[in-house]
Amino acid sequence: MTASALQLRHRRGRAIGYLACALSGCCWGTGFFFGKIAFTRLSVGHYVLYRFLFACLGLLPILEKPQFTRREWNLILIGALLGIPLQFMVQFEGLKLTTVSHAALMVGTMPVILAAGATLFAHERLDAKGWLALLGATAGIALIVASSAHGGLHGGNLWGDLLVVLSLLIALGWVLLNQRLILRGRSPLSVTCWTLLTGTAMLLPWVLLEDGLPPVRGLGWTVWGAVAASGLVCTAAATLFWNWGIHRVPASRAGVFLNIEPALGSILGVLVLGDRLGPGAWVGGALIITAAVILTTTGKAEPVHQLSS
Repeated sequence: MTASALQLRHRRGRAIGYLACALSGCCWGTGFFFGKIAFTRLSVGHYVLYRFLFACLGLLPILEKPQFTRREWNLILIGALLGIPLQFMVQFEGLKLTTVSHAALMVGTMPVILAAGATLFAHERLDAKGWLALLGATAGIALIVASSAHGGLHGGNLWGDLLVVLSLLIALGWVLLNQRLILRGRSPLSVTCWTLLTGTAMLLPWVLLEDGLPPVRGLGWTVWGAVAASGLVCTAAATLFWNWGIHRVPASRAGVFLNIEPALGSILGVLVLGDRLGPGAWVGGALIITAAVILTTTGKAEPVHQLSS
């Protein structure tokens, strides 16, 4: 294969990787919305448990036989603990206290957390233009937050917002551990499936001891639909897209697509929940889109092949 053909193949792989990350952000962006619907009949623990049971059910048809070494199983188990019981129980406890829009907007801090973590622990580097783009995306989130605050967004809770941010710090460990496994040559599909399965196995006794058996009767089709969508779309599909995407692009650059989640959450808040967004929110959205274009079309940052121990 010629050098030009290899370069074209590399560019196509990058483009598909960015698309996968964008789809992941869209799937995650609906999670808080479906969670609020489920909370009308379910506790946080029961909702999270049902969410991951549906996610595991969706992944069973494509489950691969595990071929992990003992060291890799340790990484899987640590990532599963961080990424499922800890992250989601903390995050949705925060959502229960605050609003969908507030929780979604707090997720805007994740790209900064991810870029900082990738720089500190994964030896990834962003050029000056990349950092400016990331700062622009962060400024866009800040404008959305400020616009929502002045536009009549009610019901936010400081502790709820802080719990959501704490869950994002926990999620950083999950993202970097997943990336480490994938860059060691393990398939994104296998890493995703076995992380979710083992994490759900950890979640089950936690929820049963805390909340008891989850209810089955009386939930209604709306709640069941929200739970199923949370598991199949917001968890299984989103995680598959994300792990597949970061196999082809640096985590620090992929992180900008996490801004889709707060943007989409805000849109759902406006269209469905009646939140009002002022001009600042529109400017913030434009900044996020501009940052995504800059990060995906410029710069020379490359993915690392091994994370630090």
